[in-house]
Amino acid sequence: MLGKIIDYYTIKNQVFIVFETKKIIATIIDDGICNFKEEETSSFAVDVNGFIFDYINPVVEKIDNAIKITHGRYKYVINDNFILSIYFDDVLISSDISYYNNKTNEFIDNSLLEAEGHAVNIEEEYKYIISKKINSNDCLYGLGDKTGFLNKRGYEYDMWNTDDPAPHVDSFKALYKSIPFFIVFNKSYSYGYFFDNTYKSNFNMAKNNSEVVSIGFTDGPLNYYFIGGNNLKDVVSNYTYITGRMDMPKRFTLGYHQSRWSYSTKDEVIKLVDNFKKYDIPLECVHLDIDYMDGYRVFTVNDERFSDFKNFTEEMKNKGVKLVTIIDPGVKVDSNYDVYNYIVKNKLVATENNEVYVNSVWPGESVYPSFIDPKLRTYWGELDGKMLDLGVSGIWNDMNEPASFNGPLPSKVEFSDGNRIHYHDEVHNIYGHYMAKATYEGMKKHNNERPFVITRACYAGTQKYSTVWTGDNHSIWSHLQMAIPQICNLGLSGFAFAGCDVGGFSSDATKELLIRWAELGAITPLFRNHSAMGTKRQEPWQFDDETISIYRKAVKLRYELIPYYYDLFFEAANTGIPAFRAVVLEYPEDSNTYEINDEVMLGANILASPVVEQGKRNKLVYLPSGTNWYDYYSYDKFEPGYHIYDAPLDKLPLFVKEGAIIPKYPNYESLDDPKNIIFEIYPGDGTYIHYQDNGVDFNYEEGEYNIYEISHIDGNIRIDLSYNGYKLYDKIYIKYKNNIQEYKEIGTILKIE
Repeated sequence: MLGKIIDYYTIKNQVFIVFETKKIIATIIDDGICNFKEEETSSFAVDVNGFIFDYINPVVEKIDNAIKITHGRYKYVINDNFILSIYFDDVLISSDISYYNNKTNEFIDNSLLEAEGHAVNIEEEYKYIISKKINSNDCLYGLGDKTGFLNKRGYEYDMWNTDDPAPHVDSFKALYKSIPFFIVFNKSYSYGYFFDNTYKSNFNMAKNNSEVVSIGFTDGPLNYYFIGGNNLKDVVSNYTYITGRMDMPKRFTLGYHQSRWSYSTKDEVIKLVDNFKKYDIPLECVHLDIDYMDGYRVFTVNDERFSDFKNFTEEMKNKGVKLVTIIDPGVKVDSNYDVYNYIVKNKLVATENNEVYVNSVWPGESVYPSFIDPKLRTYWGELDGKMLDLGVSGIWNDMNEPASFNGPLPSKVEFSDGNRIHYHDEVHNIYGHYMAKATYEGMKKHNNERPFVITRACYAGTQKYSTVWTGDNHSIWSHLQMAIPQICNLGLSGFAFAGCDVGGFSSDATKELLIRWAELGAITPLFRNHSAMGTKRQEPWQFDDETISIYRKAVKLRYELIPYYYDLFFEAANTGIPAFRAVVLEYPEDSNTYEINDEVMLGANILASPVVEQGKRNKLVYLPSGTNWYDYYSYDKFEPGYHIYDAPLDKLPLFVKEGAIIPKYPNYESLDDPKNIIFEIYPGDGTYIHYQDNGVDFNYEEGEYNIYEISHIDGNIRIDLSYNGYKLYDKIYIKYKNNIQEYKEIGTILKIE
């Protein structure tokens, strides 16, 4: 217990509250953003620690035994024992039940459960637990890509990055990522809490008490953020203001990716690429899993399987295909291996009892680099740069929970940051985060192009460095169904560039499952087919001609929509709002959207309702209120509400908001240098902003990009241009229904019928 409030004082935008046992600092960062932490607390997720501003001057006063802090529309009332109440426009929206230490556990005899073979959950000892009251109609979103449905109310989760190959079901408490951020939402208010603590923690989302959310931490300091906003989008945007936002991606990364564990020879890759061309299926990237390496030594290439690797990558680029290579953290114990020798000699690895710590992963006995050490990250980044020199276009970080084959890493394994020692129980959840940071910074420094990094494990803020995917899913329908709320909650948790293994990684995909998953993949930000060795291969020609035809249709739909998605990533880079959006994010006033798990908004203008059940050839679709909707393919008009929509095997149900303007590429164009654009007009007046840059480097941060503003009023189309140095499209077309016209002169009116 913190005890009574003894005193308080203010410095700039910080309020120092002195309790009997410790001091808490409340930092007002902006209207509706406040950080509460113990003194001398730093962050692994937030690059700008402190947010100390001269211009923010909260009003602070003592009322009875409480401290009241007022800024803008928010009031924070802090009572003895750090019991916090928060008001928005004088309405109480959040209140603490308790803040207390908990070092005792009730002993339960689990012997009977164990005797019958049931897994027994061992109760954790928590250093402290914070319990916050919620209202009966609040929805709880976020927490990254946990299993289950969009609304997390009534469930319980752990923050402990975990590699578990078993089929992920709703009862799983932990997966590969730890994003300790959740949103409380109802029609009257929205706010979030980000608990910036990397130790193992438990989030009880009103599971035991329907009106209480309890968060317990096994160790670490108190450090959390209240994040408010006028609406749900504000909360997401404010959270990413704190933890960071993605860069614009390289444009090619929005194309189609093909992977398998493993395409293990260059001849196999060449045949794969030739088959995609043979069957007229666009392909942008091939991912090489661990078998491209020499004995699974990272940053090596097997010369027998991939001879003359640099020429091979150039050959692939000439075919229009980039290569992405996997890099795991485990470094093989091998005295003839330069990477091993360097990091051990320079003490850049994990240790235990003053000895180099060794566990086992793919190479066999392996050591674990200390990614929290800047010197290690610099060295690792230089190695990533050498992969770029070989022609590689992206780096895929895997096994970085960190995974291990000979039991988990002990809690007291030591990682040095170059100045002091951190134990594994503190570093575990940020291990993948700092590996992604090392990779990102090394690639960016090497050629100043936008890095393409993909990581399995991460922490809050990793979105600044890396794309993510949901890990080792299975080829089962429940995992196809779960992918939609998983990716939506990742988006609500700051990760705008996310996807899942199309077709499923483990188990065997059926024809129908693969097709329906490809249709979902066509609209997820990362579109990658990936499967494990020993499973049925998932290239579409492994099935039949119908599969090839429908798969081709889904991939070409994706390429058609890439300029629209690229615009959405421009929005994400500037606001943090994801492209793949829970429907509630766009329609918070419509209570029917609060628990939609099988539909998604693509930006503000397109609603997708993928078929995620076997045998279904129609779909019950809900179209949100407040606007009419149009069939993406036929322009048929739909009013808001529920509809039964015909969805044969080759059709992904898509609906476009009234008045929308959708940019598309005509047919399949090279993503390296798209030369033409189509703006498709749907019924109703509207405007649209389209973004254009070179798709490769960071020149856009210096203003080298073009903005097109397209307006449609009473059948009159006008395009205005803000030209900022990047070359314009060769041709611009306007499409309305089946009529396509060339728009020849910027700033003029084009009439459509």
